[in-house]
Amino acid sequence: MAVMKVIEVLANSEKSWEEATRKAVKQASKSVKNIKSVFVQSQSAVVNGDEVTEFRVNLKITFEVN
Repeated sequence: MAVMKVIEVLANSEKSWEEATRKAVKQASKSVKNIKSVFVQSQSAVVNGDEVTEFRVNLKITFEVN
């Protein structure tokens, strides 16, 4: 039986929500091993004037505990 753990991570990107998600997984994988899945809990964006300047994601990352 595998034991799984979930952590919550916030990330941002100037390009897209997808890039923010990839950045979060890449950064988390530096200290968390065996990442199995990512659940995008919420998305938001920062607007300056009439431009979207930042995309933000709130993720739940699931990984296997050895």
